[in-house]
Amino acid sequence: MGRAFEYRKASKLKRWGAMSKLFPKLGKVITMAAKEGGMDPDLNPKLRTAILNAKAENMPKDNIDAAIKRAAAKDSADMKEVNFEGKAPHGVLLFIECATDNNTRTVANVKSILNKNGGEMLTNGSLEFMFSRKAIFEFNLKDDMDLEELELELIDAGLEEIEEEEGVVLATADYTSFGTMTEALENLGVEITKATLERIANTPIEISEADHADVDKILERLDDDEDVQKVYTNLA
Repeated sequence: MGRAFEYRKASKLKRWGAMSKLFPKLGKVITMAAKEGGMDPDLNPKLRTAILNAKAENMPKDNIDAAIKRAAAKDSADMKEVNFEGKAPHGVLLFIECATDNNTRTVANVKSILNKNGGEMLTNGSLEFMFSRKAIFEFNLKDDMDLEELELELIDAGLEEIEEEEGVVLATADYTSFGTMTEALENLGVEITKATLERIANTPIEISEADHADVDKILERLDDDEDVQKVYTNLA
């Protein structure tokens, strides 16, 4: 299996364990997409993808509908995406993606979490070459699917790698091909179950179990922060 597959498997197990934390984060993404491109998923690909990913995490329909409606509320705050780069103990690098309506608060919170747990904030751009940004599409392998044929069909859309494990297929492309890959899969009648942009470490490192405990402390506190959407590391 390729690194993208192993990464997705690990992130499924680790990221945002509790639903009480996950759903509000997914809701923010839906609200931002609806505000940016309109409330009709058929006319707003970004919203359609956000809803698809929320359903993949079993987010209830009522929560999804409420998140879309919030985009039209007059008193709804303007949310924006911001990224931070940092370092945890033992040479572990952190790329932190956030969605916030108060950048000052978010910067202060992220910096505090890092500083109090043996980490530090880095200048944005420091990790530019340490991670590759990939578009990853997940769907179920159907009986009538031929992966080799599918691969040939998707190469022109930007496909870099396609692999299957236990009936689940992952198709990986550069992040710039997200739109063309989505369109190509839909045109081929493939029912996408999840479509995400992920950052994958170019040179993963391994650390001891004892060192993991120090890093997990930071990751848990970042995941607890309401503004933090995703945290990527260079851990193998």
